[in-house]
Amino acid sequence: MKPKLHTQILLAMVAGAVIGAALGPRVEAIRIVGDLFIRLLRMVVIPLILASMVSGVVSLGASGRRLGRLGLQTLAYYAATTILAVLVGLILVNIIRPGAGVALPEAAQQTAPDVRPPSWLSVVTDIVPENPLAAMATDQVLSVIFLALLLGVAICTVGDKARPLAAFFEALNAVMLRITGWIMLLAPIGVAALMAHTIGTMGLDAIRGLAAYMLTVLLGLAIHAFITLPLIVGLVGRTRPWRFIRDVFTAVATAFSTSSSAATLPVTMTCLEKNAGLSDKVVGFVVPIGATVNMDGTALYEAVAAMFIAQVYGVDMGISQQVLIMLTATLASIGAAAIPSAGLFTMMIVLQAVGLPVEAVGLILAVDRILDMFRTAVNVWGDACGAAVVNRLQAERGG
Repeated sequence: MKPKLHTQILLAMVAGAVIGAALGPRVEAIRIVGDLFIRLLRMVVIPLILASMVSGVVSLGASGRRLGRLGLQTLAYYAATTILAVLVGLILVNIIRPGAGVALPEAAQQTAPDVRPPSWLSVVTDIVPENPLAAMATDQVLSVIFLALLLGVAICTVGDKARPLAAFFEALNAVMLRITGWIMLLAPIGVAALMAHTIGTMGLDAIRGLAAYMLTVLLGLAIHAFITLPLIVGLVGRTRPWRFIRDVFTAVATAFSTSSSAATLPVTMTCLEKNAGLSDKVVGFVVPIGATVNMDGTALYEAVAAMFIAQVYGVDMGISQQVLIMLTATLASIGAAAIPSAGLFTMMIVLQAVGLPVEAVGLILAVDRILDMFRTAVNVWGDACGAAVVNRLQAERGG
């Protein structure tokens, strides 16, 4: 009997890791396979977001109350879980103190990326696209979400004349999900290639000097992923956590291998609708927003990294400064692009907020790629849990 897709993905990850470890740098030749898989996923992201969100808003009808309730529940969940994730990270980094024994001269040899993080003004203003087609062409997800919400509400208010347009987006949504299903058949091959390339090119030398820092981040991510989120899913979402993990494992594994919430979004939506049986209107509304603003893993990582850098520099962070780190990491993670290593750039915002040198990002560059895989997997797992929770709350209220 052919194994299920989540089993195939798991086996592909193991096989890819073994191949990467065996071939080392020679694994570069198979990178094209993984790159093509990511490009296929990214190809369907924007049309899927547009179609699913417009269809979801239209299915809610013209009732602003229902739409507002869904939006408030979604944002409240995302804000609460992100703050919980940051608290876990801050508690661990204060207990373990991974930066206390790191020698600054050696650690500072890394070079920080010469990229300026976006200002909050630009993040807010960019939500409204000057040119909708340009926003879609350049993958400006927040702008596409804004456009989709506006279109959905307008279709509802126009009424019968807009029915053909509503039918178009519903049909487009079904077509994009079908294409996503075809792409998922290639997932084991793509995941194996991505894992092989990552393991083959990273090596182990970079890990040794930052082992305590890595373990602190990974322990925090594990607590959030396997304790905090399952408790919320079980108690609030009334869903069996371990069964739910099995249902969305393909999405989490894809996020781990691609390090991109945006690229994984089509897989996440398909898993939640087909495997977990959640409402398509809830999934179509909650998950695209989550892939853009819900970054539990990234926020936790930024808080731990900021405290680690402070410890390396010998800077004592008091309660007020740690509260500032918590708030800034939570807000900065919202502005993080859903692409590989985006957290590095929003990390600069956190460092600036507490008076640490931006160049200190160079301290953690060596292991960022590895940690990026784990935190992206947690980000996507958090999105999936959010959809389950909101789906349950909507069902209880007859939404």
